Amino acid sequence: MKQNYQKQLDELITEQGERVPKLLLHSCCAPCSSYVLEYLSQHFSITVFYYNPNIYPEEEYRKRVKEQQEFIKRLNVKNPVGFLEGKFEPEEFYKTAAGMETLPERGERCYYCYRLRLHKTAQIASENGFEYFCSTLSISPLKNAEWLNEIGGELETVCGVKWLPSDFKKKEGYKRSVELSEKYGLYRQDYCGCIFSKKQRESEKKKNNTCHGK
Repeated sequence: MKQNYQKQLDELITEQGERVPKLLLHSCCAPCSSYVLEYLSQHFSITVFYYNPNIYPEEEYRKRVKEQQEFIKRLNVKNPVGFLEGKFEPEEFYKTAAGMETLPERGERCYYCYRLRLHKTAQIASENGFEYFCSTLSISPLKNAEWLNEIGGELETVCGVKWLPSDFKKKEGYKRSVELSEKYGLYRQDYCGCIFSKKQRESEKKKNNTCHGK
C-alpha cells in the first residue's frame, strides 16, 4: 500500500510537542530548500548540508552553493538554520553512475544518485549528534518520494540516525517553493544538475525549437 509520508511527518511533529530536535537537511539547491526551510524551521533546529557531487560543471556547483548560503541568511526563521558544505567530489558521482550514463532522467541512475547523497548525509548526521536527517529532494514533482523514503529508512538502520519521513511536494509545497523563489529572486536552474540531465535538457530544448520552426 502506498504510504502517506506527509501524514507521517505531521504525526511526528505533533508527537514531539515543544521539543526542537537537531536535523541535518540535505539540500540540492536554494529554490528546493525554500519551502522546506520555511516549514521545518518551525519545528527543528536545522543545518543545511550541501553535498551534491553530481552537479556539472563546477561553475554551476559554485553558483548553487552561493545561492544556498545567501538564501539562508535572508530567510526569516523561528529556529536557527546553519550551513555545512560537503566535499565537491564529482568522481564519486561518476563511479556511482558508471554503466547507467545513457539512462533517461528519473531512472535507475537517479536512484543511486539519491542513495549516494543520502548516505553521506546520514553519515555526517550520525557523526555529529543529529537526531534526524532528511533531504529537500522530494519537493520536486520530478523526484521519486517513494525511493527517497525507502533509501532513508534503510540508512536509518545502517547509520543509527533517524530518517525524517517526507514528501514536501504535498500540501502545495512545490507551489510555495515557486512563490518563495520569485519573492527572493532565487536562481532556478533548468536541469537537475548532472551532465546527463544537462544533455537531456539541451536535447529537449533543441527538439522543441525544431518542432516550433525555430
